[in-house]
Amino acid sequence: MFVHVETRRRRHVQWATVLVVVVCVISFVGLALMPGPQRMSMWLEWGTVPANIFDPKAPLLPQLHDPSLLRLFTALFIHLAWLHLLGNLLFLVIFGLPAERALGSLRFLLLFVLGGIVANLVGALSLTGVRSPIIGCSGAVSAVLGTYIALFPRARLGLVLPLGLYLEFVRVPAFLLIGIWVLLQLLFSYAGPSYGAVVWWTHIAGFLFGVAFALFSRDAIARRLRG
Repeated sequence: MFVHVETRRRRHVQWATVLVVVVCVISFVGLALMPGPQRMSMWLEWGTVPANIFDPKAPLLPQLHDPSLLRLFTALFIHLAWLHLLGNLLFLVIFGLPAERALGSLRFLLLFVLGGIVANLVGALSLTGVRSPIIGCSGAVSAVLGTYIALFPRARLGLVLPLGLYLEFVRVPAFLLIGIWVLLQLLFSYAGPSYGAVVWWTHIAGFLFGVAFALFSRDAIARRLRG
């Protein structure tokens, strides 16, 4: 383990992961209840549309002060379809809850938001001129995965799997679950509103941000775990 200290058993209310899940679900339901044209308009208005954020012919630094960059944040809570939403939230819960226990709720929420914004920013820069929106919290979840695997590289997570007529509890290496995550993101990229534009840089940037976040936070995390 990257961080390994003796811990005191204390109960902490973990609210950040639950808050993110609730906001994403409410946002999805609200958009799903809208007529199709209005829903598409909301995707384009609040998603990260690279062509609407960056002008490739203008200097980059002045554009970073544009209020439209708020879309880098709002895009995290917009999802195309229920499978898109479920895939993101499933891995957020699997990795987010143990990560939040180690980081604390406020630091975890900071990781999710900043990681997602950085991931969407890199994705927008890599797709300059594209008019299809980058939406969903895949980049933020990638940041959570990066932090978790940096803190606990040998971790095995417990899962309940349906095997025939029975439910079996198994421990699965975290790296295997991350591989499944990568496969799901590949499928979602081709099924999403980007119409085949695989925004791998969004996922890569989020993951690397998460690793860096763990490196810079390890001392604070160790102090927190010691109580």
